Amino acid sequence: MKNIVLTGMPGAGKSTVGVVLAKMLGYNFIDSDLLIQKQEGDILQHLIEKHGIDGFLKIENQVNRDIHTESTVISTGGSVCYCDEAMRKLGETGIIVYLKVSYESLKKRLGSLSKRGVVIHKGSTLLDLYNERTPLYEKYAHVVIDVDGLTIQEAIDTVSSNVERLLN
Repeated sequence: MKNIVLTGMPGAGKSTVGVVLAKMLGYNFIDSDLLIQKQEGDILQHLIEKHGIDGFLKIENQVNRDIHTESTVISTGGSVCYCDEAMRKLGETGIIVYLKVSYESLKKRLGSLSKRGVVIHKGSTLLDLYNERTPLYEKYAHVVIDVDGLTIQEAIDTVSSNVERLLN
């Protein structure tokens, strides 16, 4: 069976939705940020500081490109949208679902980005990041799901019903 690949901004609910969705569908679950941390032996923020943004994105591309699995819900890091090779590979082996959330909701959900291991250029704001990434998420998505105002269960149900139609 194909994978289900969740993309979106930090705080969109990829990991939360992904774990429960995997349980509902009888799928496995992978958080690609955790794969990066395991491979590199350090947390994301330290890796970004150590390798710089370009170096970190090379690692993120490699890790996501090299995921070989099926029947798995994959929660990607928010910056995977910059990794064309990985996104094309994930799209070949799975259904890419963009969990869309408004900028206003993100501001409420997110605390400091500095502790989350977010790829953001010095001097850029959350709004800059949102405006930069949104077209990339939409470019790669097979399905766009607006999760603004939805409970976790409503988001899971919406993703599940949309994905099941594409899987069958």
